[in-house]
Amino acid sequence: MYNDYALATERASELRREAGEARLVHRLASARRWSRLASWAQDHAARASRHLG
Repeated sequence: MYNDYALATERASELRREAGEARLVHRLASARRWSRLASWAQDHAARASRHLG
């Protein structure tokens, strides 16, 4: 019985770790997308500013 509990506990810990890693990967990908969007907006604004003045 202890062995079953130990295996279940180990598996639960592994699943929590994997879920945390998946969240981190998602956050990093999202941060890269927002960073690219911000860079694009900054470049677009700079070009528009040059055309105005």
